[in-house]
Amino acid sequence: MSKDSKETLLDMYRVMLRIRTFEEKARTLTLEGRLYGALHLYSGEEAVAAGVCSCLRDSDCVTSTHRGHGHCIAKGADTGRMMAELFGKATGYSKGKGGSMHIADMSKGVIGANGIVGAGLPIAAGVAFAQKYKGEDNVTVAFFGDGASNRGTFHESMNMAASQGLPLIFACENNNYAMSTSFDYHSNNKTIAQRAKAYDIPGIRVDGNDVVAVREAAVEAVARARAGGGPTLLELVTWRHHGHFLNDQQRYKDPKVQEQWLANDPIPRYEKHLLDDGIASQAELDIIRAEITEEIEQAVKFGEESPEPAPEVLFEDLYV
Repeated sequence: MSKDSKETLLDMYRVMLRIRTFEEKARTLTLEGRLYGALHLYSGEEAVAAGVCSCLRDSDCVTSTHRGHGHCIAKGADTGRMMAELFGKATGYSKGKGGSMHIADMSKGVIGANGIVGAGLPIAAGVAFAQKYKGEDNVTVAFFGDGASNRGTFHESMNMAASQGLPLIFACENNNYAMSTSFDYHSNNKTIAQRAKAYDIPGIRVDGNDVVAVREAAVEAVARARAGGGPTLLELVTWRHHGHFLNDQQRYKDPKVQEQWLANDPIPRYEKHLLDDGIASQAELDIIRAEITEEIEQAVKFGEESPEPAPEVLFEDLYV
């Protein structure tokens, strides 16, 4: 039985459903030819974003990735403005000029998604350095994948965060594949968490499809960072349901392994936990699902009906 309140536990369920519903709707819209551009779906990894962001404040910051819709939604970004951005409309977060991989909401601490693998890590280190320099008790979370853990930016950022005692949580979403390359192939380490030893900071490996376990690990890491205890590396083992991008047919995946992971879907798994532990009734979960479905339908309506950006704004917002 979780120590968290019913409100907290159901909020995580809402976030997970909101992410999944948004992603699957974006997938459908793209396949129908109503959305354009690259799309890297977060379906299957919802427990990571929901669990980690459940213990953050609006004033805490996150940096995201090319697969960033889940982080933005979990941190409180507006699904209508997100959908408008995917439609390329003026009401989108980047005024229709950024697309799927460049959503930011400074009011919610979303410093920005980033299409360059591993690029969010040094940005997060800089933000965490500023938080410490200003004497704040805010923290930063850097979301990144197992592929990014082999980039130089990962090691540089880990070293800086460790040596300076920065309030930074490295949240590695290990979905086992860097595009089409398996983790076992691209790393001699058995885990990513063990790399924390090189920088003398905590490294924790967590079942990333168990939202309660993710939250418990994140709560501890965030509390340590707020108290001045420095960074933590969290390895959150999960699985993306779809390909690296929309048209990736995932021929590199063993169908049996894919089937096993799909059976370990974090949302039905969490629903079972909520029901078995008497936290919520099926009727309550059905109401939440209906509310989220309606919210995303309204987000699509907002996106489709929003105006196109005017040609003369093309070169605006290039510089701060």
